[in-house]
Amino acid sequence: MCERTVTAVRGRNRIYTAAAAALLLFAGACGAVREAEKSVFAMDTVVTVKAYGDRCGEAVNAAADRLTELERRLSATDADSDIGRLNAAGSAAVSGDTAEVVSRALELCGSTDGALDITIYPVVRAWGFTTGEYRVPSDDELAAALGMTGYGSVSVNGGTVSVPPGRMLDLGACAKGYASGEMLKAMSELGITSALVNIGGNVHALGSKPDGTDWTVGIADPFSPNELLGKLKISGCAVVTSGGYQRYFKDDAGNVYIHIIDPATGRPADSGLVSVTVIGGDGLLCDALSTALFVMGRERAEAYLRGHGGFDMILVTDGGVIAVTEGIADSFENVSGMPVEIIYE
Repeated sequence: MCERTVTAVRGRNRIYTAAAAALLLFAGACGAVREAEKSVFAMDTVVTVKAYGDRCGEAVNAAADRLTELERRLSATDADSDIGRLNAAGSAAVSGDTAEVVSRALELCGSTDGALDITIYPVVRAWGFTTGEYRVPSDDELAAALGMTGYGSVSVNGGTVSVPPGRMLDLGACAKGYASGEMLKAMSELGITSALVNIGGNVHALGSKPDGTDWTVGIADPFSPNELLGKLKISGCAVVTSGGYQRYFKDDAGNVYIHIIDPATGRPADSGLVSVTVIGGDGLLCDALSTALFVMGRERAEAYLRGHGGFDMILVTDGGVIAVTEGIADSFENVSGMPVEIIYE
C-alpha cells in the first residue's frame, strides 16, 4: 500500500511538531537492523532522513548532500541559484534538475487550469510570506502583482529557461517533493531498501519498514495541529499535506490570512478546505497537487482526480468532514471523531 502523511505545522513564529509526533510512531520498528538518522535545516525547514541497512550511515549523508545540491539550484531566495539567476536576468542556462522541475511544474500548471502557478512569487511577496514581514496589500498592489504572473509565458528550451520582464519563478510548491524523491534515489543507489525522508512534513518512504511491515504515519488535525487527525499505513510512496493552519497571519481586526494563494484572485485561497493530503509514488506530483487541490476546493479536486488519477487524497472541509479516496480508505484510521466520507473514482 502506498504511503501516507505527516504535516509540518507552521504558525506565525513557530514550527509545531506534528511531524515529530508522527515520527514517534516509528519507535522500536527496527530491532537489530543497523540504522542511521540525520537532521539538517534546508529549504526553510527541518529535514530528517532515516535509513536502514549495512550502508545506512553513508546513505543518510548522500541524501543530505543531494538535498543541499538541489537547494542551491532551486531556491528562489538565493541570488546565485538557477532560479535566482533566472529571476534576475529573465533567462538563464540551468541544471538538468531545474529544467526538469520547471518543465513538469508547467505541465501541472496547465492540467490544473492555473490552480498551480509557479509565477505567483510577486503576489506571495506582496503579502510578506517570503520574508515573514506580513501585510495586507492594497487592491492596486495586488492588481500590479497579478499582472506580473502567468505560467504560460515561461519557456523551457533544452537547458535554458526564460521568463518575460517582471515575471519571477518560485518552485516552492514542487521543490520539496522533487528533493525527497532524489534523496531516496541517492540512498537506493547505495543498496538501501528501507528509508524515510521528512522534509518539513513532506514524507517520502523507500520501501517498507525493515521488518517488512508498513510504516505508520500520523496526519495533523487542521483544527488542532498538535493533535492527530488520523493514521495511515503506507509503503513506498510520498505523502504531502497542505493546510491553511501551517503558515498564516492575522491583521489588527483579527482576520486570518493563510499562505496558500489563489492565483486567480491573488488572495489567500478560500475554497472550503482546511487541509489537503496527497498520497502517491511521485513526490513532485504530490507536493504540487496538495497546493493546487487546496485552491480548487472539494468538488474540483474530485473532478481532477477522476480525470487524471495517479494519486490518492484526504480532504478536510471547513465544516469538519474528512473525505478519503477509496484507494486508501482501508489504510486510514480516523482518530479525530470527525465523520469520514469515501471518494469513489
